[in-house]
Amino acid sequence: MSLVMYIIYFAVLMLLPLYAQRKVKSTYTRYSKETSTSGMTGAQVARKILDENGLGNVRVEAVDGFLSDHYDPTTKVVRLSTHNFYEASVAGNAVAAHECGHAIQDAEAYKFLNIRAKLVPAANISSNASWIFIMIGMIATYQPLMLVGIILLAIGVLFQVVTLPVEFDASKRAMRQMSEHGIINNDEYPKAKKVLTAAALTYVAAAATAVMELARLVLIYTGMGNRDD
Repeated sequence: MSLVMYIIYFAVLMLLPLYAQRKVKSTYTRYSKETSTSGMTGAQVARKILDENGLGNVRVEAVDGFLSDHYDPTTKVVRLSTHNFYEASVAGNAVAAHECGHAIQDAEAYKFLNIRAKLVPAANISSNASWIFIMIGMIATYQPLMLVGIILLAIGVLFQVVTLPVEFDASKRAMRQMSEHGIINNDEYPKAKKVLTAAALTYVAAAATAVMELARLVLIYTGMGNRDD
């Protein structure tokens, strides 16, 4: 890679995630201060959507942290950050509905969610082990070790890529559920969508940077082979 390409690469690698984080934080903060017209808290929104979809077995719990909201498929629990759980805001309602979207995906055996779940164990191991092989391979200029590292890293990249349709689909389901069950009105619809779009951007940034890093390492790997010829 040329010097210019490296500068562009590192600029994107650093700036894209920062922009995504700033965007989601600013958008969430803005609409978390706007009370929803339904007056429903995030916990109430989650409970309503789950019950409307026959998911009475899925619990809703509060969890500490900022935007720590998530759905745990192993215990069938939607966990909402404290503010979203107790407050009635447009942003909190959107986030709660999004996590319920994951619960609905789980109940319907959504293909990409199942693929991601199967990749979790391998991705957790490979993300840490990959760089050991890559660094040793680069230092020793030994291609086989570096190739092992790249393959392991590729598993993590695949996980990031598969996450995208999972998140986009959950947001799509969330918007539909909120609209169909009268949780948001026409004025709130675009605001809730902005919150979920901003959140999705963080996953796009993570996937993009992961793909770029993998591509860079593949170029280094092939360059090592060319030097050996």
